[in-house]
Amino acid sequence: MVSVGLHALVLRKHKGCELTEQPAAWENQTNNQGVRKRTMGRKTSKKHAGVNADHTVESVSGGNVDENSRPRKDNKTTPVQQTSFVRKQIDPETAKYFAEIANAIEGTEIELEERSVICGNALEETRGKEAELATDYIISHTLQTLLEGCSLDHLCSFLQSCAKNFSHIAADRSGSHVVETALKSLSFHLQDNENHSLIEKALKKICKAIVVNPVDIMCSCHGSHVLRSLLCLFKGAPLEEFHSTKSSAGLAERLNLKAPHAKDNGSMQSLQIFPSLLKKFISEMLNAASEDISKLQVNQYSSLVLQTALKLLAGNEQELLHLIQVLLGSRAGSANAGSLLEEATMKNILRLVEETAYSHLMEAILEFSPETLYNELLTKVFRKSLFRMSSHHCANFVVQALASHAKSQDHMDLIWEELGTKFHNLFEMGRSGVVASILAATQRLHSHEHECCQAIASAVCTGDDFPKFIVPRILFLENFFCSRDKSNWSWPHGTKIHIVGSLILQSIFRLPTELIQVYVTSITSLEEHHVLEASKDPSGSRVIESFLNSNISAKQKRKLVAKLRGHFGELSVHPFGSFTVEKCFTASNLNLRETIVSEMLPLQAELSKTKQGPYLLRKLDIDGFARQPDQWKSRQASQQSALKEFYATFGPAETRSFEKDNFFADSVSKSKPGKLKDIRKEIETSLPSAKTSNTPFLAHQVSKKVKRFKTEKKRHRQDGESESQRKKIKV
Repeated sequence: MVSVGLHALVLRKHKGCELTEQPAAWENQTNNQGVRKRTMGRKTSKKHAGVNADHTVESVSGGNVDENSRPRKDNKTTPVQQTSFVRKQIDPETAKYFAEIANAIEGTEIELEERSVICGNALEETRGKEAELATDYIISHTLQTLLEGCSLDHLCSFLQSCAKNFSHIAADRSGSHVVETALKSLSFHLQDNENHSLIEKALKKICKAIVVNPVDIMCSCHGSHVLRSLLCLFKGAPLEEFHSTKSSAGLAERLNLKAPHAKDNGSMQSLQIFPSLLKKFISEMLNAASEDISKLQVNQYSSLVLQTALKLLAGNEQELLHLIQVLLGSRAGSANAGSLLEEATMKNILRLVEETAYSHLMEAILEFSPETLYNELLTKVFRKSLFRMSSHHCANFVVQALASHAKSQDHMDLIWEELGTKFHNLFEMGRSGVVASILAATQRLHSHEHECCQAIASAVCTGDDFPKFIVPRILFLENFFCSRDKSNWSWPHGTKIHIVGSLILQSIFRLPTELIQVYVTSITSLEEHHVLEASKDPSGSRVIESFLNSNISAKQKRKLVAKLRGHFGELSVHPFGSFTVEKCFTASNLNLRETIVSEMLPLQAELSKTKQGPYLLRKLDIDGFARQPDQWKSRQASQQSALKEFYATFGPAETRSFEKDNFFADSVSKSKPGKLKDIRKEIETSLPSAKTSNTPFLAHQVSKKVKRFKTEKKRHRQDGESESQRKKIKV
């Protein structure tokens, strides 16, 4: 093993390869990333013996890269013919040189300036051999380290030298990681506006090489990933943002639990690093692939590239409309007057939505379509076919997207007309996601809300079972509809609560109280042990919490809380039940609050060791209750009195009903302060935190709320990932 230092690594010059001298201004610019272990998620090939064993582009009919949960038919993706590429062998001297480089920079600590010089010199050695070195399994790891540590001029020079064989490098298992490392390093240099011209020059050369034959790289498993990174770099968006094809975030958007992507893109408009280059590259890439659009539509890897392009063009309506028309297979100017799509294209769309890759693409098209195009797709393409599509394992996701991105009440009327009476059939087919999306759309557009609630209730419960069994059957949708004897169905103990059923109920309990009385009756009729079991389930606990957070009367909430009497202690130390305990405490009157704290008191030590326990101990003031129960009751009454007075004075009309069913029902009444100054003084003197902390009361409360918000947000994310990350609704 040879030790290599700065002075030992003399730049070797090759005959017939004149190196372009870079401006001196760039020489001292370095990438400040630390050296990290090179794994990049690659699996070691057993056939490898010092050189890359994978010299060819992988078949486009490979595994499902997006790990989507929707069932797949036999892959009918049309293989795209790849151009041949013969990879030259690496000579022993070069292999030895890069082995020495790897020993020099990966195993020792080197000053930043010296590292930059070593990395730059080593990259000069790749001139004319970029494709061979980047696609070598061993040397490619070394190249990634060099690209992270070199200066910007060497980084851009390397990318420009790769342009000739860029498509082959990007489509290679090892080469794709090298290119992505180079692009990621470029993204760090974008922070300095002075670097933009040099970076743009390198990117333009790469784009010219790609558009010569974009189909090969778009339909490659590895090349697709590189193209998405490149598109994100043009926009200035995080490179990792669009590499996850679908996550629980998509489900949250669909059910109104998160702001949609289209709004998020509004915040990205300010970035716009290379807007003209982004538009030109997408346009030229599609023009070059115009003869192969039918292949790109149904290829799983090219579909991901096209979805990313749609998202990045959001906000540019003219370019977006042109791109969507091309992706739908409609030629410019060939549609009939007053129409954006050709007749043949409309018929073809109905067939293609049953393909996995195309259904993903159509979802993105519907999300970012201008209203005129969305209206034409709904009224001229999908109308009268929604139920048939809903019954298909791929096309039903398009129906969900149609409902989620409906623009007006007229659109909702058309969707409701076809599917509003089919909820029972949809549940039987396992298409609960379609129902959930329609429910969320009615809530968002304030159209057919009451009818939708009634239709869901009627779909799961009729006759003598109505309304008692509505909530249990929605909680266990799949279990109920798979049951042979539905009339004798009962709560299945030990079975996980259905995620989509839980989300449906959460959406329902956000609706006005007068629309959901049968659901209130049903949930308050649950057996005590059923409420306990639901409170311990990750999905069921959210239903209980959403009910307790709703505008339903306090009397109805306390009726449900009372069913957990005797179990608050065990719930408080449960990872999901602890959140339910907090909501129960907030919704309870003084007597129930005292019961909750009394049951938690013996578990103080155990609570302090759980994740949520310390927060509960502080919020419920369990230590204060243990020391002075009477004063604890007085403080609770004073706080609630102040809160009631505040809502009565400043709260909106719907919250003033708080006075009717408030904290004091069924408990001792307290005198009310006459003025807000007296209220504030009473709060400050009664809270223990006001005595022991110099922090103002409101600031202290905001700090606690922020911490609580972060805890709940993390919990939602973990639950979503554990149950539905990278999955769609099972429909």
